[in-house]
Amino acid sequence: MNDNIAIYDHLIGENIIRQATDEEQEIINQERKINTEAREKRLLEAEAKAAQKAALLERLGISEDEARLFLS
Repeated sequence: MNDNIAIYDHLIGENIIRQATDEEQEIINQERKINTEAREKRLLEAEAKAAQKAALLERLGISEDEARLFLS
């Protein structure tokens, strides 16, 4: 089943809601896939950065609060 597409017609002042064509649905699906992959990549990068930060703090033997105090 295809997603709905909402279009606002300024001439008549109404919203028109219709089902996406197969071509439109393919574009929607591609964009969803790209967005999902980008979101997953950002999440993995954030997790890696947090792990690096935790490892550094452990090597230094200080807490995150102590690091903040040291840098302020």
